[in-house]
Amino acid sequence: MNRKTVYLETFGCQMNELDSQLVMGELRRLGYDESSDPERADILLYNTCSVRDNAEQKVRSRLGELRIRKESDPDIVVAVLGCMAERDGADMLKRFPVVDVLCGPAELDKLPALLDNAARTGSGAQIALQGDASRRSATLAAAQDSLEMLDLSRAVSPHDHDGSAYVRITRGCNKFCTYCVVPHTRGAEIHRPPDHIVDECKRLADAGVVEVTLLGQTVNHYRYEHGAAITLGGIEQPQKGRSYQGGHRRDPFAGTTTTTFADLLKRIHDEVPAIQRLRFVTSYPRDFGDDVLEVIRDSPRICRYLHIPAQSGSDAVLKRMNRGYTVAEYLDFIDRARAFLDQPEIGRPLMLAGDIIAGFCGETEEDHNATRALLERAQYKNCFIFKYSPRPGTTAYDRLPDDVPEDVKRRRCNDLLALQQSISDTISRAQIGRTLEVFVQGVSQRERKRQKASAGGSIALTVGGRPANETRVVEKPTESIQMTGRTEGDLIVVFDCPADASPAELIGRTLPIRIDSASTLTMSGTLASRSAAY
Repeated sequence: MNRKTVYLETFGCQMNELDSQLVMGELRRLGYDESSDPERADILLYNTCSVRDNAEQKVRSRLGELRIRKESDPDIVVAVLGCMAERDGADMLKRFPVVDVLCGPAELDKLPALLDNAARTGSGAQIALQGDASRRSATLAAAQDSLEMLDLSRAVSPHDHDGSAYVRITRGCNKFCTYCVVPHTRGAEIHRPPDHIVDECKRLADAGVVEVTLLGQTVNHYRYEHGAAITLGGIEQPQKGRSYQGGHRRDPFAGTTTTTFADLLKRIHDEVPAIQRLRFVTSYPRDFGDDVLEVIRDSPRICRYLHIPAQSGSDAVLKRMNRGYTVAEYLDFIDRARAFLDQPEIGRPLMLAGDIIAGFCGETEEDHNATRALLERAQYKNCFIFKYSPRPGTTAYDRLPDDVPEDVKRRRCNDLLALQQSISDTISRAQIGRTLEVFVQGVSQRERKRQKASAGGSIALTVGGRPANETRVVEKPTESIQMTGRTEGDLIVVFDCPADASPAELIGRTLPIRIDSASTLTMSGTLASRSAAY
């Protein structure tokens, strides 16, 4: 019997990227093969995102295109995973009969069985959605949480990464921002046992990972109470989140009966020294303790980079968003973070990134100007700025009129983008002449485009996945191979691979790059020490 091939396409954030990696690792372990060509795959998986309408439209387009293929090849299995599956539920099956499997983000451990049933029986859609279980009690949530096994059984191989990996520490969110679907699609905050997280980092380091990014919707809310931990089948269970509500004050139980986010960062840093760079996203600006900032300051391998979404610079808009803080409180956090972490004199400046929603319900021109002022004050190295789009199932969709005209949203969004571009450009140009430590991720986007368009050169075939070490060599190289990487502060740097070095040998390494020029989001440089490449 031929092995089934799987094509998996991911939409959305790092959370979805990690989910896809874990799912694909489990499927490979069970005997499935991965395909990069949807036309040749037996099973097509779409891991979806519901945060913005644009991502959902792409998924709907893919499903629409599959209708004709499904008619001629009814044996293919089509699965929709993630937040869109959870939110739309059975309605998606009515609109897109090509879908055979629906699986929510909290039920991904059940996916192999669903796919097997769909492939063998072909008898109706296979569905696994968490539904009303999302707000279960702490005890019941732990007792019924089987998704932890997907993380624990993670396939760890030198061929599954290019030196960098994500590690989940929390799932879900308790914030209920009025514009956001995540609490409804991913459920309540669930915090993983710290020993599980540290062990996963150790296994990744043993497989050659040197950069780890810790993931959570509100990652700094991580807090695990050991006295309330439940063990089932000899395995300590995840725990429903009860984050400390003490603002930036220290948790009095830290380091004793409770592992806080600061404690977890320090444990990973100290117990897994092979990890050269430790990052985390995404942080919630309220309740970000000074203890976390102190750990970052005192730990040389934790990156001086914080992604802290503000969403608006207006207190009135923040209140309608139910963000739980004021502009003054947000700016106080930025000031505290800079006081602790911004050390350009030793080559370790603090870099900030943010998120902004333009044109939220009721936003006035005065509110918009307040957001402009926030951007100027925050000085993000980059900021994700989007027009507000109402998401079904959210409080804003049901209770707040979407009363900002589309042309006004577009104008305000473009205005903020232009302002941020100027800020980003200034920050990037300030790096010219400096030598920065750059973690090499792969060949650049320009190189990938050239790879598709030209038969010339010796070009790395993949970036960030299998098979990282393969190259295609033809008779005569036509130009240098451009590599790309990131600084500690998440600045993007491109540079030419030395002619006598292999691109595959550089991926996953940290190299000194002298910055020669810069544009808004990309800096160009030269390898400062050729010996570092060998």
